[in-house]
Amino acid sequence: MKKQNRNKINLGILISYTCEYIGKESGMLIFTPMKSWKNIVPILALLTVACTDQPKKKVVEQPTNVQTYKPESPNFNSDSAFIFVEKQVSFGPRVCNSTAHTNCGDYLTAEFKKYADEVIEQKAVVNNWDGKKLNIRNIVASFNPKASKRVLICSHWDSRPYADNDPNPANHNTPIDAADDGASGVAIMLEMARVMATNKPSIGIDLICLDAEDLGKSDKGGETYCLGSQYWAKKPHKAGYKANYGILLDMVGAYNARFIWEGFSMKYAEPVLRKVWDQGVQLGYSNYFYYYQGGYITDDHKFINELGGIPTIDIIHYTESTESRFPAHWHTINDKINVIDRNTLKAVGQTLMEVVYKER
Repeated sequence: MKKQNRNKINLGILISYTCEYIGKESGMLIFTPMKSWKNIVPILALLTVACTDQPKKKVVEQPTNVQTYKPESPNFNSDSAFIFVEKQVSFGPRVCNSTAHTNCGDYLTAEFKKYADEVIEQKAVVNNWDGKKLNIRNIVASFNPKASKRVLICSHWDSRPYADNDPNPANHNTPIDAADDGASGVAIMLEMARVMATNKPSIGIDLICLDAEDLGKSDKGGETYCLGSQYWAKKPHKAGYKANYGILLDMVGAYNARFIWEGFSMKYAEPVLRKVWDQGVQLGYSNYFYYYQGGYITDDHKFINELGGIPTIDIIHYTESTESRFPAHWHTINDKINVIDRNTLKAVGQTLMEVVYKER
């Protein structure tokens, strides 16, 4: 997941360590400690902009009506969402071309058909970075499919086939369960669909399970990630498809999750970031939604923005406690059901529900 580009310094990103540069590599927000003081010379002029003791809080006006805010959306049931995570994980790692991938795809399609007005499966064959042919399957569940105003919510549903960030090198070729990195976002969409089946929103909603996000290799280039979203952005499930904006969910179910303003989200869709974050705070979830600037992450939203032309943000778990700035279970065999917290699912799910139901 999330190849990042190391070719430029992002002056707007402020980080927690004295830094050489801010870049992007193998899906990790790079916060590189200075190796020696001699390296400071080329970037001395940048230090006051690019480095600080803590990530700098973005100067934005935050909601002040939290105590008096009255929600407009139906209840998002976090217990139900948790069960949807469990069910996906029960199939095993959902790696493209595997039996688990086929079986889980069948389950997701059948489940969305229970709730949505329309479900479209977009099947294709794409080339992996190693030349292998991959059978991919994007699953699109739509509500009010004829409505002109639309909001896109998406998450990848595949699993990474190698736990290459695991502390034990013996596990580096082991596929991961991806309870958080994949299943959590899909589970939130499934629960939203279940609720919307009997509480129709007034606008069009498209919930998209994107495939083949997590097979990339950092040394092979950013385009080796997010193959399903690249395919969909070039060839959407309906010709000429457009949405007013999009929201990507990635690692949105773990304990102590917090979400900050990711770089591409700010570049292409800052008003959407503000809308979602303000809504989360109004609902009382300020311990999840932080007004901090973060690094640029090459995730599915990048291609939806750049190839699909839909302003799309990424809600993704950020932490200062690991070198990668992703949670410790990221791309390890520990990304299992026990990392999932119902409170986090509730915070994200209810926030999205409120965003959707307030649209007119």
